[in-house]
Amino acid sequence: MVLHPGEPHDTAMAGRLNWLRAGVLGANDGIVSTAGLVIGVAGATTATAPIATAGLAGLVAGAVSMALGEYVSVSSQRDTERALLDKERDELARFPEEEFEELAALYEAKGLSPATARQVARELSERDAFAAHADVELHLDPDELTSPWQAAAASAVAFTAGSLLPLGAILLPPPGFRVAATFVVVLVALAATGYLSARLGGARPARAMARLVLGGATGMAVTYGIGTLVGATVG
Repeated sequence: MVLHPGEPHDTAMAGRLNWLRAGVLGANDGIVSTAGLVIGVAGATTATAPIATAGLAGLVAGAVSMALGEYVSVSSQRDTERALLDKERDELARFPEEEFEELAALYEAKGLSPATARQVARELSERDAFAAHADVELHLDPDELTSPWQAAAASAVAFTAGSLLPLGAILLPPPGFRVAATFVVVLVALAATGYLSARLGGARPARAMARLVLGGATGMAVTYGIGTLVGATVG
C-alpha cells in the first residue's frame, strides 16, 4: 500500500489561528494596494471625486479578486481532499486486512510498540475505521473540510476592512493634509498588522513591522511620485 503525504493535523485552535493569520494578511493587502492607488491619484489631482472613485474601484476590484482567488484555491484543495477520502474509503472496502495492517504500522511509526499499535488500530477500526485512516494516514477530518465560500467571504471582508483605512484617511482630511494623513494612518496600520502576523507566526515582531512599514512607505512614495509626474504632464 502507498502512504499518502499530508500536512500535520491541525487542532481547532490551530485552525482558528490560521484563519486569523489569513485575515490579517488579507487586511494588509487591502491597506497596501488601496493606499498606493489613492496616493498615486492624489499626487495627480487634489479633486475629491477622482480620488474617491479610484479608491472605491480599487476596493471593489481587490475584494472581488481576493475572494475569487481564495475560492478557486480552496475549491481545488477541497476537491483533492475529497478524492483522497474517496480513495481511502474504497481501499477500506476492498482491502480491509491490508488497511488494518497499514494503520497499525502508522501507529508503530509514531513510537508505539507493535502490540500497542495493533491494539490501538483495532479499537479505532472497530469504532470508525474510515475516520481513523483519514486522521492518521491523510491528516484530514472528513467533517471539517474548509469551505470555499467561507474562505472567499473572509478574504473579501479582510481586504475591504484594510482598504477602508487608507480610503478614509485620504478623503476625510482637508486637501492639504490628505497625503500626510494617509501616510501616517497607513504606516501605523502596517505596523499593527506586521506585529499581529509576527505574533501569530511566532516570529520577531520588530523585523516584520520594519519590513511592512518600509515597504509601505516606499510603495506610497513611488506611486505618489508617479502620480505627481503624470498630473504635471497631463495638466
